[in-house]
Formats: sequence, structure tokens, C-alpha cells
Amino acid sequence: MPKPVLLKCVLCGREYEPEADRYLCDACGIDGTLDVIYDIGEAKKKVDRDILSRNKDFTMWRYRDILPVADEKHIPPLAAGWTPLYKNQKLAETYGVKELFIKDDGRNPTASFKDRASAVGVAKALDFGQAIVACASTGNAASSLSGFAAVTGLKSFIFVPENAPAAKVTQLLIYGANVVLVRGDYADAFRLASAAIERFGWYNRNCAINPYLVEGKKTCAMEIAEQMGWMVPDRVFISVGDGCCISGLYKGFCDMMDLGLTDRMPKITGVQAKGASPIYEAIIKGDPRVTFGRAETIADSISVGAPRNWAKALRAVRATGGAAVAVTDDEILSAITELARASGVFGEPAGAAAFAGFRRMAKDGLLGADERVAVIVTGNGLKDIDGARHAAGTPLRCSADIVEFESLMKNTSL
Repeated sequence: MPKPVLLKCVLCGREYEPEADRYLCDACGIDGTLDVIYDIGEAKKKVDRDILSRNKDFTMWRYRDILPVADEKHIPPLAAGWTPLYKNQKLAETYGVKELFIKDDGRNPTASFKDRASAVGVAKALDFGQAIVACASTGNAASSLSGFAAVTGLKSFIFVPENAPAAKVTQLLIYGANVVLVRGDYADAFRLASAAIERFGWYNRNCAINPYLVEGKKTCAMEIAEQMGWMVPDRVFISVGDGCCISGLYKGFCDMMDLGLTDRMPKITGVQAKGASPIYEAIIKGDPRVTFGRAETIADSISVGAPRNWAKALRAVRATGGAAVAVTDDEILSAITELARASGVFGEPAGAAAFAGFRRMAKDGLLGADERVAVIVTGNGLKDIDGARHAAGTPLRCSADIVEFESLMKNTSL
């Protein structure tokens, strides 16, 4: 298994040894998130197209030789990754692009993209001899960590805003996590989690702090390229909250180019809800950093007003010639139903936000007719059933009487 060569600050470029307690840059503080750097020459000997074509491990661990886990025995026995990528020509034609692909990451073990990060997070905790892992989350990272901690025998402490969806909190409790409902928003939960992690010496699963977690998320980019026959799409859409998922995509596409698996980058496009859009605001204003604020949106998984991985998120968009787009809650809700009815993929509000952003840019004439586009749906719709109810409409009601049903049919537009 590979070992990272060093950790490098995304802001100032300072380099550090990959030690257990090294999370951030000393000089840049909380903003100084780190990149994980490998010996690419060594990795090329183990990761190429021919080797991958013969690999029968259809999980994210098919890329284990460019992931940071030291001991293969620490890889959790849950099949994260290698989620379906569906080509949908009907939607492509509707919105005027050459090809459209839907990546359904709601098919991961705990039903979200975050499983990719948690799989690496618990493995690194075991690598470093830790027994307890902890994180703050709006919901998905929490349920993901609790599931992967349970299967590896680790204890977990999860800090979530008290208004987190009931389905996600229930999932945490089912997995046996120690759940703390924090009065306030995600920023408050993050602040308490960070203090508790420092006080008690727990392993930090917060993706915006721990550099290894983004390494798990990069496998989504690698899968998209491989599933598309190594023909990288022209543009990739993904929802953005804390900035970690979009950072993972960028890292994955960069690593593939370094390895010689691909020869170009897609335009990475981040989608935020208008009620929680600090990264979008920084992009459209050309600001060098993000201004934090409050967050309010139905898409709880991206309801983040203080994104901790902002530097990597801005880099992902700017370095690839990508874009940022903000969509309303109404646009997100309508995207849930349209996406499900046209593709069969049922996304939670944050997951469907990426499709809402694609649709908004297409309607605004910002996408080319020759573009091949991938949209990542980051979470399953059953993760937030209240959000789905807002989008779904109401059922017909009738007694067990065919005459009454006939009358109902006559007065219903179907």
C-alpha cells in the first residue's frame, strides 16, 4: 500500500511530514488545508489503464495504490465506490448538450458520496492506532462515519445541528454512534466538535481539516473517467457545501493527469443553494477568499455558511476554467422530481442541486451544444424524506369502491 510522501499547504506551499497529528499548515492556520502528495513515479508502476482493466475489485479500492492507507488490513469491508454512471440522451437533448451522464453516488453503503471519505478516514484512524473518531456534519458525513466506524470497531462521536433531518439522525443512532445535537447551525456544530476533538485527542474525520479524507472523494473523478472509457467529460457539476466534495474531484482529475491516465481536465462547476452560497459569491466577485455568513436552504447537506475547505473549492473552479452557480430552493425541489422521472435517480435536495445547476446554466445559454457533461448526485432521496415530500406532490385518495374511483378519474388530469 502507498505512503504519502508529504503534505503541502494549498495556500503558501509549505511542506510537512504526513504524521498522525498533522492536519493543517502552521503558518496559515485553519485556512491552510493540505494536499496529500505521492511519489507519482512509483504509483505509475502500479496504476495504469491495462492494470485497471484487469482489476476485478469494483469498489473505490481499485485505486488503492494512489490512496493513503498504509495497512491493507485496515480497509473497511463495505463496498464504497464504483457507483453507476448513467447516460441520459433524453435529458441531453432537452437541455441542448451533446451527452449527459448521471453519477448516482446515493448507491454507496450509507447512501451518500461521503462514504468515500469515511472509508479512508477510518482506515487512517486505524493506521495511526486511534480508537475514537469524531466529526461535525449537516448529516451525510455523520451517518457515513457512524456506519464505517461501526464495521471497523471504532467508537464515533457525531456533532450535528439540532434541526438535522430525522432520517439522518436515526441512521446515526442505528449504527451506534454517540450523537450530539448541537443548538445552532453547522458552524456551531463544527466549533464544538473541533473543541472536543482537541480536548479528548480523538481522530478528526472533519473533511475540511483532515487532508486524507479528500483522497477518498477523489475516487469519484477516477471512476467517471474510467467508466467513460478514459474520455474525460467537458464539464462536471457537483453540489458544494463545505467545499470538500468539489476539492476531491479536482484532486482526482489532477492525479489522473499526473499518472498519464488522462490528458486534460474537465471544467469543474460548483452548485450552491442561494441561501448558502459563499463560494459562489467569491467566484462571481473574483474575491481571493470567501466571506462567511449564515445559511438557510432546504438542502441541508450543503447548508453551510462558513465553508472550511474554501481555498481548495475556489482552486477547483478557477484552475479548471469552471464556474459556480446558485439555485433557489424551488429550483432544487423541481430538480428532484425531474431528475427522478427522467433518469430513475432519486436524489436528496443537495444531490439534486447539481442537476438544478446544470439545468440553470443550460437555460441561460452557458453550455455548448458539443459539451459532454457529468452530473454527480451526492445523496439518495430517502436521506431527507421531508425534502422529497415538498417536491413530490400529493397522492389520490379513494375508498375501495370502483364507482368512486371512476368518478375520481374523470375529475383528475392524468
